[in-house]
Amino acid sequence: MAMPSSTTRDLISDDTLTICAISILAAMLASLLHEGVGHAAIALATGTKSGLLTAVAWSSESDSRLVAAGGTLVNLLAATLFWAALRGARKLSITTRYFLLISMAFNLFDGTGYFFFSGITDFGDWARVIEGVQPHWMWRLLLFAVGVVTYYGSVILVGRGYVRDLGVRLEDFARLRKLSLLPYISAIVIVGLAGLLNPISKTLVWQSALPATAGAHSGLLWFRYYVPKKTNPRNSTEGIERSYSWICTAIVTALIYIIVLGHGVTLTP
Repeated sequence: MAMPSSTTRDLISDDTLTICAISILAAMLASLLHEGVGHAAIALATGTKSGLLTAVAWSSESDSRLVAAGGTLVNLLAATLFWAALRGARKLSITTRYFLLISMAFNLFDGTGYFFFSGITDFGDWARVIEGVQPHWMWRLLLFAVGVVTYYGSVILVGRGYVRDLGVRLEDFARLRKLSLLPYISAIVIVGLAGLLNPISKTLVWQSALPATAGAHSGLLWFRYYVPKKTNPRNSTEGIERSYSWICTAIVTALIYIIVLGHGVTLTP
């Protein structure tokens, strides 16, 4: 197969607004899956009478260990589905492939990162899961170990997706950085803005939402150092062009997400 020349690669450009729009949609989806499906839906399905769902938390009078674990488990299940979709997405547009990849990355990093986070801090969902289980130190250590191993695997998987499914070569450092840094920043901004409006506690933004987003998604900043050198693109190299459909969809959805879920919605069975 003929390979693009360095001159051809230099001419490839990606639209910043479209990248941010796709990234914002992927970040909101990962958050909604975690809080809305993993926590709220499971809680209501298992006997919780009512609760408050916000962009950064689910709050009810009583939640089980299953509810606490549900957010992570749903993120990991969603990541698996996005990965499967990406495997068969060779004929889809690069914007759709990029959305699938970023959605996979956010869900993978949110899911595996929580093991590490709770193991280290004894705070958050998985701290609730192992609460009261003895010896507690051993369970925290196990969470930490599982987090390290699974997160490292996620970093490699995401990195291979950038090269293999998007056609971004490892030597194209500037493009790789743009396509990974913008999603990282976009997720922090959208979750932070929505989190500031939550009525449960503003401290959730600093204690949970931003650490979970900025910390868990940090793999986007350094995955390029761990991509197997033999990974090659399976799709033609092309740039992400300006797409007003993605941009408009992101704007409308973000407004709903911030205004509605930011302030919170009371849910009952």
